[in-house]
Amino acid sequence: MNGFAKMLLIWSLFVTALAGAADQAIIESVQAAQDVGLNLDPTSQFWQVSSPVYVEKDTLGKVVPRYRTDVRTRWTKNNIYFLFVCPYQQLYLKPSPTPQQETNHLWNWDVAEVFLGSDFKDIQRYKEFEVSPQAEWIDLDIDLHKPHHEEGWTWNSGFEVRARIDPVARIWYAAMRIPYSAIDTRHAAPGNTLRINLFRSEGPPSHQQAVTWQPPLKETFHVPERFGLIRLVEKER
Repeated sequence: MNGFAKMLLIWSLFVTALAGAADQAIIESVQAAQDVGLNLDPTSQFWQVSSPVYVEKDTLGKVVPRYRTDVRTRWTKNNIYFLFVCPYQQLYLKPSPTPQQETNHLWNWDVAEVFLGSDFKDIQRYKEFEVSPQAEWIDLDIDLHKPHHEEGWTWNSGFEVRARIDPVARIWYAAMRIPYSAIDTRHAAPGNTLRINLFRSEGPPSHQQAVTWQPPLKETFHVPERFGLIRLVEKER
């Protein structure tokens, strides 16, 4: 290959990479002046500042409108917040919930999930946070290089959750407050960008409905190549 051909190939790869980055979905998390108690009201001033994104596709990218989930996010110098508004068809809940302590294998029940990664060099490493309609929770330090990445549940981020079910409207609400230091080595600041995906699961394992923000195009949620981005911003654009 001559020098001109090499330069042309390099330029083509560069343009392709830029196009891929431009196409990558981005969530903007809007800064809050100070930390607040976890709030499950999407119409409150705290959450209304943030534009929602929607978790509404199955794992292969087909829209499943009756499960369309509204997700909002804010951040402060200490924490990043998420609110899920989850319409449901039929709840599948763990009997005898114990929200005071971590619930391993919570993913076998109805949950909302956030995957966050700050390592752009090794995308197989990221953190996973789950909350159920009964305010059960689990957080995991995921390392896909390991054959049993679910062992990462012994990690503890110190995150907090709150949840409630509205049986009349058939919606459940869940909020998370995640210490920023648990997901990034940098201090929280405008412009910080992380890798992210958002998920929901509803129903028993035999016919569980998976709902995603960025479809993994596989049966598993753990496809980091399919993550989008979340960027910390000072105010909504």
